[in-house]
Amino acid sequence: MPDKPLDLSKLALQRGPSPGDSTSARRQPRRWLLRYALPIGILLGFLGLLFASAGRQWMPQQAVTVVPVIVQRGEIQQAGTALFQAAGWIEPRPSAISVAALAPGVIESLLVVEGQQVAKDEPIARLIAIDAELAVEQAEATLAIRNGELRRAEAERDAAMIRVEQPVHLQVALAEARSVLAKAKTQRDALPFLIEAAEAERKFTADSVAGKTAARNAIAGIVLQRAQSEHAQADATLRELRDRQPNLEREIDAVQSKVDALETQLKLLVEERRQLEEAHAKVESAAALRDEAASLLRAAKLNLKRTVVTAPIAGRVLRVIASPGTRVMGLEHNSRQSSSTVIEMYDPTRLQVRADVRLDDVPMVVPGQSVEIETASATGTLHGRVLQSTSVANIQKNTLEVKVELIDPPSNVSPEMLVTATFLAPELPKSLSEPTETVRIMIPQSLVQTGETGPFAWIVDSSGLAQRRPIKSGKSSEDGLVEVLEGLQVTDKVIASGSEGLQAGDGVQVTGEEQSLGR
Repeated sequence: MPDKPLDLSKLALQRGPSPGDSTSARRQPRRWLLRYALPIGILLGFLGLLFASAGRQWMPQQAVTVVPVIVQRGEIQQAGTALFQAAGWIEPRPSAISVAALAPGVIESLLVVEGQQVAKDEPIARLIAIDAELAVEQAEATLAIRNGELRRAEAERDAAMIRVEQPVHLQVALAEARSVLAKAKTQRDALPFLIEAAEAERKFTADSVAGKTAARNAIAGIVLQRAQSEHAQADATLRELRDRQPNLEREIDAVQSKVDALETQLKLLVEERRQLEEAHAKVESAAALRDEAASLLRAAKLNLKRTVVTAPIAGRVLRVIASPGTRVMGLEHNSRQSSSTVIEMYDPTRLQVRADVRLDDVPMVVPGQSVEIETASATGTLHGRVLQSTSVANIQKNTLEVKVELIDPPSNVSPEMLVTATFLAPELPKSLSEPTETVRIMIPQSLVQTGETGPFAWIVDSSGLAQRRPIKSGKSSEDGLVEVLEGLQVTDKVIASGSEGLQAGDGVQVTGEEQSLGR
């Protein structure tokens, strides 16, 4: 196939304007931006970043020294491992029981000795009881008197109640008054007939006198005189009957008033009801006095019973406080706390140890923690568990008292025996993935500062800036170190010197590490 001829005209450059010149002119600014502005911007940004990173070196920086945190590693104690020992003594739990005389008096005899085993309600001591016995007899006599007064008051009340329900005494008086009234009315009604009879009698006697006077010469003088006397008597009787009328009327009115008053009294029964209420009040008063006498008798018998001091529980005598002949105050208001105590006792099955634990070992004490106890009076090891820590600290010995419960104490162990308590590591919840080592971060105590929000420490971060780090401190050691529970990492460096006037975020220059702190 023949070759085509080469057209060299296509390789010629266009010198003059062409139709596409307008499009090329618009692309020139964009090409300038890509060729010049973008590289210049990148260069300026790099220079700014370089200046910013190197600016801290040009600014004045405070010189400080640092000390790295001290890391202490240890293995977690297995349960039952001995942690520390503490000396202590045995005492009753929760405390010794004071057996007091509840009645005042003088101890006649003491029935127990120290260390004696006693049962509940067993007699401990006896007081002189003659005064208490006389008081019981007097209270019994007073109660008998009050019972008699109560029965008498009840009898009066019953009589008053009968007088109210059946007022016979008023009915009798009313019947008598009505009888007198009826009699007076009868006399008043019979008065006219009596006057008429008296008038007839006087007329008869007058005729008799007149006849005998006419025949005086024929009869004896005595007969005439007798006739005159009978006439005078008949005349007086007539006058008396005529004068009786107003008196009878007045008598009838008076008796009628009395009858009316008795009827009203019988209807109202004022006095009888008053006597009944008064009798009720006397019964209540007598009953109250009887109850008071019964209470006094009960108190006297209780006081007599209290002359025998008994044991409140089954236990052992710890110490004897009072001796025969000692006066005890009982429950009197002016008695002191120990003025009535006869003995002190305790329950031998409930004992505890009060151990003096060093303050450095107190954080390892946990309630319920197992404790092994050794004492010279017991051949084996006693077991116990921690009850609680007390608030009693000994400044001289630098210890804190911890109470330890004795589990099943033997009979040969008693209070006030000295012991040695070994505190064992408690059982902690643990999984297979948990570490078997503990890491403790320690820093010098002098580097811990206190602010408004709590303790803090100055550190230098990885950028060379000072940071104020809040921390939570734990217990301190004897070599001047303190444990940091929260706030620091094992890689942190604590500012040892030069922290005066620092603010959080200030640049610092580390001039070296302190070798004398924490070493």
